[in-house]
Amino acid sequence: MFAYHDVGYECLDFLIQNDEYIIAVITHEDNPQEEIWFKSVADLANPYGIPVYTPESVNTPEWSERIRSWEPDLIFSFYYRNLIGDDILNIAPLGAFNMHGSLLPKYRGRVPINWAVLRGERETGVTLHYMVKRADAGDIVDQEVVPIGPDETARDVFHKCVKAARQVLERQIEALTKGTAPRRKQDELHATYFGGRKPEHGRIDWSQSAQSIYNLIRAVTHPYPGAFTIVGGKKLFIWWARPLNEPSRMAGRVVSTHPLKIGTGTGNLEILALQWEGQVEEDAFAGTHGLQDGQLIGS
Repeated sequence: MFAYHDVGYECLDFLIQNDEYIIAVITHEDNPQEEIWFKSVADLANPYGIPVYTPESVNTPEWSERIRSWEPDLIFSFYYRNLIGDDILNIAPLGAFNMHGSLLPKYRGRVPINWAVLRGERETGVTLHYMVKRADAGDIVDQEVVPIGPDETARDVFHKCVKAARQVLERQIEALTKGTAPRRKQDELHATYFGGRKPEHGRIDWSQSAQSIYNLIRAVTHPYPGAFTIVGGKKLFIWWARPLNEPSRMAGRVVSTHPLKIGTGTGNLEILALQWEGQVEEDAFAGTHGLQDGQLIGS
């Protein structure tokens, strides 16, 4: 099992409870620069005596040989962050399978749930698929649809996807262990791919619509790095807001300070929670944010 994060934890927990024989768990060392808000696969495996390994890369002759010596029937990847080479994927006679956080072939690639929320999707889901050389391109075994509410954050949706991932694995475990798992080719004409996101990608473009900016905010709000704008050379994080369908004076212009409203390309955005970099987060209703009526913010 290659596993990390809550999806890895939940799927490992199911396999343990289902009395599957897990030869080893390969996971990641936590990044000290990342907010660790999710459960530890290693902490779950250790009490059951399941060996846990954290190599920087498994795509080496040494690791291929080690995994081959274990003679696994199945290989799983549950939110493991690195690509796994063909040498390893071809070892297990019953196949190698990955759980991806979207309804493939849409949203292949990194952080698919964040991207789906950012782009205003009304649903996403999880897909269990055969692993091939190209990321997220293998035949589909099973999927579970997850609705996205209009005010849900990426974390809200992620928690629903964790439950959906376990449901899919529960449905298919018997077929997987018997080598009879279904497979359906992905439609390449409908495939979309998105790359990873960095903190700087949270910069707000006030020329976009209030709804688009709101989608960005809910896609990257806590526990993610957050949406931000620049005011007088200082970074101002917007942790929560709501779009208003009302005329805007100018994109990036402070329309009012109480309530705090900022103009966008279409409509105004009411700011509900914000934080100056290096300071504590505050409720915008407190009125201590320091912004002035008519002030132009952003770049």
